[in-house]
Formats: sequence, C-alpha cells, structure tokens
Amino acid sequence: MFCPCVVLYCWKTARSFPLRTMLWEGTTMADEIKSEALSENEAGQVAAATPQTVSANADAPQAKEPQAGEQQAVSEKSSSQTPEAQADEPQTMADVEAELNASFRPIREGDTLDCEVVGVEDDKVTVDIASYTDGIIRKEDVSDDPSYSIREHISVGQKFQATVIRRDDHGHVGLSLKKAASLAAWDRARSLLASKENVRVKISGVTKAGAIAYLDGIRAFIPASKLSLGYVSDDELPGWIGKEIDVRVITADEDGNHLVLSAKDILHEKREEERRAHIALVKPGTITEGTVESLKDFGAFVDIGDGVTGLLHVSQISQKRIKSPADVLKVGQKVRVKITKVADGRVSLSMKALEDEGDPQADTREEHYDLPKSEEIGTGLGALLKNIRL
Repeated sequence: MFCPCVVLYCWKTARSFPLRTMLWEGTTMADEIKSEALSENEAGQVAAATPQTVSANADAPQAKEPQAGEQQAVSEKSSSQTPEAQADEPQTMADVEAELNASFRPIREGDTLDCEVVGVEDDKVTVDIASYTDGIIRKEDVSDDPSYSIREHISVGQKFQATVIRRDDHGHVGLSLKKAASLAAWDRARSLLASKENVRVKISGVTKAGAIAYLDGIRAFIPASKLSLGYVSDDELPGWIGKEIDVRVITADEDGNHLVLSAKDILHEKREEERRAHIALVKPGTITEGTVESLKDFGAFVDIGDGVTGLLHVSQISQKRIKSPADVLKVGQKVRVKITKVADGRVSLSMKALEDEGDPQADTREEHYDLPKSEEIGTGLGALLKNIRL
C-alpha cells in the first residue's frame, strides 16, 4: 500500500510552488510523488517479510479472538460515529490520488472555476481553486465601481465562481469576477429573449435616441419609441431617469455588446387586457355618449370610455342616405349612440337606432336648401321662356 501521509504531505507542499517548478524534464510532480510513495510501500513490504525473533516467552498466552457478541459491539460502535468524526478519519490512498490528479487538471483562459476565499486584502482576493496553486482576483477584476471595497463585500470562506483571465499571475492563476458575472448575465439575457419574460429595470441615463438601463450589470438601451405607447420627445426623456419599468429583451448580441430592451409590447398587452375586461362589462342595448376618434369611408370609430372603441358604420349614422361619414361627423365631435352588438372583442354602435326609437336627444339634423323668393317664381309661358335665347 502507498503511504497516504507521504503523498498528502508532498502534494500540499507542492501547491505552494509556482507551476514552473513542478515540471522536471517531462516528468510531472505527480509522477515523482507516486514514485516516492511506491518506494515507501516496497520498503514496508520487505520489513513485513523479515522473520521475527521468537520470544523467550513463547508459552505466554496469546491474545483471545473476539467473540461474535464483541464483534457486533465493535461494529455498532463504528456505525454510531457521527459524520463529523468520520470526516476526521485519515484519507485513503484513492482519495488522495483523486485529489492530487484533480489539482493538476489543465486550466485554460476562459474557464469558469469554483472558488473559496482564503485571503482578503485591500487590492486583491486570494481563493482556493483546488489546483496546484491558488487563484488571485485583483481589485480591477472585481468591480468597475471606484468606491467598491473588497473588505466590505468579500470575506474568508465565501464561495463563488470566477473566470480565468491569466494562467500565470506571478505564480498564481489570475481570475476575474466581472468576467464570470458578464458571462452569466449574457446567458440570462439570451434566456429572457427566448422566453419573452418580463424583467424590471431602473433607468439610469438617457441619450438623444432613448434611455439607458443595466440588466445584471450589462448596459442596455431602450429606444424612445419603446418606452411608452405614446410619442416621447427628446425634451421628455430626462424625466424618465430614476423610473423603474417592466421591459422585455428584444436584442441580445454578446459579440457586438448590444442589448436592447422594450416596454412597449408589455404596455400594449396590458391595455388590450384592460380593454377586453371593459368590453366584457358592455351590454347591448346600452345608450351612451362617445367621442369620434377617427373617420373612414366605411364609418366612424367612437370612443365610449374606459378604453373601449366601437364602430359606427356609415349605414347606422342616419336614416337618410349619406355618401361619407365626413358629411355629417367630424373628429372630436360628441355623439349619442346605442350599443347594438358585442362579439369577438368588437363593439357595434348606431345613431340610426336612436332616431327609430324617437330618442329626443338623438342627433336628427335635417338638410337645408336655399329656395328662391316667391316673387321670382312664375308659371306663365313668358316666365318659362325668360332666360332662353334664340
């Protein structure tokens, strides 16, 4: 058997040396340690094979073999040990060898490693990465915030992940918390893009074309046209600073460092939900007042309140035949209408129905014509031929 103590001691000692001291003419440190452990094992086997001197007290009583009851008691005592006590037991050769091999695994730039803080200083953090040497995270690789304090935010024993940015930083592995956080943030941004999940952000600045916010540390842009359902002018943009809004990721380009967010789609959906809820409360036969929103060749759209807009078809404007809604209506005009139908989220309106029912408040405008004065009207032959030239 290999001597676990020798291997473990040599391995722990080797971790304190830089990588360049651990390679000797193509033979790794692990091979050397195993070779030394093998020599110790062979020496032990030779010693075990040497005949022992027969004691003068050969007739002395030999140690008694434990009985079945004693063996069971020993077994129960062993099984009753707590996990903490079992953890304090010496490592087996297999455990030591596995840990040793893991410590010499190749480390490449861009790898993300599990870290445990073993030292905290003003300008750097030392972490255990279960490798041949410790990792170093320098202050500039922790945060971009100039007021950030390592001692206030990081403590010994804390665990996190960091990304390898330098394989040899004065004998240690150079790591970055910012890089690891950025990789995780872009992964989440792509996930949010695919799921169309809403996320809340706080607007921290504005540009001429829109607003700036940060999503998990990534600078994101919100175009002015995506901030609201209505138009947002350049003069209105500064008023958005400090506001928290719900947005969706609409572009996540890590290579181009381009993250774009939008609040407009969410606002559209909310307004549609509210509109449908109000439409559900609208009952056919109700008479109400509305405002003409727009005019089309086929009719007029009338706002009847609570975000509900109904269609007043040209055939339902008046009992008289009209060529165009614009002949009798104008945008912004207040009209009295009757709700005639509600189906599939659409509301149909009628002014004609009120006239049919004799509603005293119905708009019953009559067309007026200019007639000539009575004295200008004649029925004789002379009057009829007055303006005829032969």
